[in-house]
Amino acid sequence: MTRYVALLRAVNVGGTGKLAMTELKAMCVDAGFDHVQTYIASGNVVFESKASSRRVKSELEARLLAYAGKPVAVFVRTADEMQSVLNRNPFPEKPANFTVAIFLDNPPPPDALDRAKGKADEEMRLGSREIYVHYGAGMGRSKLEIPAAMHGTARNMRTIAKLVDMAREI
Repeated sequence: MTRYVALLRAVNVGGTGKLAMTELKAMCVDAGFDHVQTYIASGNVVFESKASSRRVKSELEARLLAYAGKPVAVFVRTADEMQSVLNRNPFPEKPANFTVAIFLDNPPPPDALDRAKGKADEEMRLGSREIYVHYGAGMGRSKLEIPAAMHGTARNMRTIAKLVDMAREI
């Protein structure tokens, strides 16, 4: 069994719309995942499964499409991959709630940061399938736009650390 973390894009924040975490948990249980737990109402779920990452992603996306009537992007990482995202945070001395990893399905293009617009006091670095951003004055005030991150989903380091802990405790 592999321990996974799945991150849904634009759930309960806008865009895709509302999804009760009880519904998300039920979808995961129906998909045959074990030890399912959700974390805060923004589309974070940890569980175990014998299925591959690709299969987990397609299974969740199909169920969410049926539920929402439109596509909902899901980003899947193993517990070890999530730990690695946390360990590779290039801004460990910065406040965890002002530093995010933007999760992507594929590696970001090498010029992703060069194409960013509206940069002020933000710092950015590329990861393997993530883009790390430290928002100096906070995310809410930022005008930063990163085209390569347009179809990704962001989680702050505090949330990532909690999800890693939850996945380890299953």
